[in-house]
Amino acid sequence: MQHHPTYPRSIHSRMVVTGAAGFIGSHLADALLAAGNTVIGVDRRSPQADVDAMGNLAGALRHPSFTFVAADLRTCPLEALFVHADVVFHLAAQPGVRASWGEQFADYSSCNVFATERVLTACENVRVPRLVFASSSSVYGTTDGTPITEDALPAPESPYAVSKLAAEHLCLSHAGKPDSRLSAVALRLFTVYGPRQRPDMLIGRALAASLGGPQLDLYGDGTQRRDFTYVGDVVHALIAAATTPITSTVLNVGAGASVSVLDVLAAIEASTGQPVPVTKQPAQAGDVQATLADRSKAADLLGWTPSTALAEGISRQHASFAVPAQPIGA
Repeated sequence: MQHHPTYPRSIHSRMVVTGAAGFIGSHLADALLAAGNTVIGVDRRSPQADVDAMGNLAGALRHPSFTFVAADLRTCPLEALFVHADVVFHLAAQPGVRASWGEQFADYSSCNVFATERVLTACENVRVPRLVFASSSSVYGTTDGTPITEDALPAPESPYAVSKLAAEHLCLSHAGKPDSRLSAVALRLFTVYGPRQRPDMLIGRALAASLGGPQLDLYGDGTQRRDFTYVGDVVHALIAAATTPITSTVLNVGAGASVSVLDVLAAIEASTGQPVPVTKQPAQAGDVQATLADRSKAADLLGWTPSTALAEGISRQHASFAVPAQPIGA
């Protein structure tokens, strides 16, 4: 049995977000700041050198309660960043299934496993009470298309998924140590989309193609199904996982609806009024056929339910394509 009675009792706290310059991390930083928190954002991509990082963090960088630290979690001193933190949100990772095979796996193992171990050790050393880890639904591997629960046996089918599962186990192992004050909640995120989405992901690539960009490389026949989860709903789940008095656990965070890629393309065409030009490509190793979250555990423990329908979320992401990032000081 785990014994971790400590947890953040207020959202008005000192928060650390790793991967803060990324898609989900930047939305989380914005939400935490809006709720009155002090936020330290850590990312190896500096806004001064990376245009996407600048766009993602444009709002946070103007906020007086936000501090950005350009640092690589694999090498930088971490304890000074985490001291006095009420929560560490560990979102930094090397993303992507298709790129994780072969020699590139060295980056995945170092960024997703080794760096996570360093983060956890630093949290323990400075007595951070809670870590929230962004895991992935890819740890489940192939499923039969029915809602999958957290007690299903993981069967990762890509090196990326293996690295995320290993990081999950590290989180729970550290939290389970008899002398550890740390509690850890790992959220298995199902395909996240919305404004600021990485340009290599499906909805962003399809929107770009529909709006005059390169044709969409469609891997497989388009019948594969995903549980698409809007980034704003994911942020609400992350914050709930940080502030709810629960012991260390793993939770699904998904919309609870499985939609085919072809249906997503149709929704994008409805939003833009333009077709999505497609170049068909073979199915890729590690791409599972279907994902669908059973989200009842998150509803029970966190009181979390998603509220954004796919068409609405796609419309918001579409609208964001026409909104340039504001420079600092604007």
